[in-house]
Amino acid sequence: MDIFSNLALGFSTAMSAQNLLYALIGCTLGTLIGVLPGLGPLATISMLLPFTFALDPTGALIMLAAIYYGAQYGGSTTAILVNLPGETSSVITVIDGYQMARQGRAGVAIATAAIGSFAAGCVGTIVLAAFAAPLATVAFRFGGPEYFSLMVVGLVGAISLSSGSVPKAVGMIFIGILLGMVGTDITSGAQRFNFNYPELQEGIEFIVIAVGVFAFGEVIASLGDNTVRETSVKKIGQLMPNREDFRRMVPPIIRGTAIGSLLGILPGAGPVLGSFFAYGLEKKVSKYRHMLGKGAIEGVAGPESANNAAAQTAFIPTLALGIPGSPTMALMLAAMIMYNIQPGPQVMTKNPEIFWGMVVSMWIGNLMLLVLNLPLVGLWVKLLSIPYRALFPAILLFCCIGAYSARFTSFDVFLAAGFGFVGYMFRKLECEPAPLILGFVLGPLLEENFRRALIFSQGDYSVFLTQPISAGFLTLAAILLIAASLPKIRKSRDEVFAEAG
Repeated sequence: MDIFSNLALGFSTAMSAQNLLYALIGCTLGTLIGVLPGLGPLATISMLLPFTFALDPTGALIMLAAIYYGAQYGGSTTAILVNLPGETSSVITVIDGYQMARQGRAGVAIATAAIGSFAAGCVGTIVLAAFAAPLATVAFRFGGPEYFSLMVVGLVGAISLSSGSVPKAVGMIFIGILLGMVGTDITSGAQRFNFNYPELQEGIEFIVIAVGVFAFGEVIASLGDNTVRETSVKKIGQLMPNREDFRRMVPPIIRGTAIGSLLGILPGAGPVLGSFFAYGLEKKVSKYRHMLGKGAIEGVAGPESANNAAAQTAFIPTLALGIPGSPTMALMLAAMIMYNIQPGPQVMTKNPEIFWGMVVSMWIGNLMLLVLNLPLVGLWVKLLSIPYRALFPAILLFCCIGAYSARFTSFDVFLAAGFGFVGYMFRKLECEPAPLILGFVLGPLLEENFRRALIFSQGDYSVFLTQPISAGFLTLAAILLIAASLPKIRKSRDEVFAEAG
């Protein structure tokens, strides 16, 4: 009966007029940003996070969560109409979604994505409500070695899922960890790596790095992109799928939801991996697999269901264990820390209204997104015609305001601009910056639990291997790293990325 009383608490929190408004704002902004190519939830949350400081923690986290899964919805619209994914997890939707648009079935493709996303999002929310509490109970038994090893799994998961070479991803992780060490040593209190800048005595603000690398960097990279966007505006056609379409979309929605719900729980996995696995499964089991790549509705329903189910269940390791499963979840984790909310199993006991309020708000948000995505398709289509040169000045303004509001110092604005240049260089060097954020957020926690484990073991490094759970996590991390390094696996995944464009 505990889950019912917890859900009742969640409904009483999420159904307040104030929190409903925050959820609606977040869903609208997330869909809007997801529709616009070149931006995504990472850059959006980075820009908007400082503006939530004036809100109460519950409302702010509800709105940030709505932006996150709203962008999962919106990214499919761009993928279908423009042949350009608005969000990374929508890269697979491009393959069949754009072909459907070229065949005059863009409306059906968009409706399929919205319906599949809604169904998968609801199931993902149920999984979140059912499994987060038991997982948190297990996490209460974790000590320093277990938490350290679990974080290693999360970091290695990010490496295995990043595009490009494994050494570059490992390098980005280490750069993030080093940046997280700037400031005051957590044990001795000594200053380190601040280069005698008083502004760095307390470390680098998370907002500064996030805004710089993702928002500033994305703007600089997009300004140098001369790609011409060709939409299928005149080919929206019929919006609602017919009976045959519904018959064909239901099985891939079920399969995609199951895959996404499972992969979202795993640290380091998430919406991107879910959509890839779902598409690969359809290629093997679908009766219409010979049509995949030519405008098959299964190629839209499966991946879209998987990435939205994973977007919901990705909150399980973030909220229950304090381990972000993706760079966007790292932003959510940092937001909780900024609101003085300790991520991990304690959040359910010390802040139950926040946890269960977020869980229930996700179901409400999925309903809102269904309403936003279907009747307002025409509006989202018109937004695609806005030239990027008309958008980037406003984006830069929000970036500067966000960086300044972190500590109300111009030093952070210039530092964010510097990280923007660094982020642009990372893209030019084909170094994916997302692992850097995970390294930056998890670095201090990794160091803290590493030292805690050594203190309790009196300096015995074997404690990480003699503790069964810790040894199991480290073994899993080694397997993931080896698997990610296998040429066949890297080649097959890169081919899918290339096929998606």
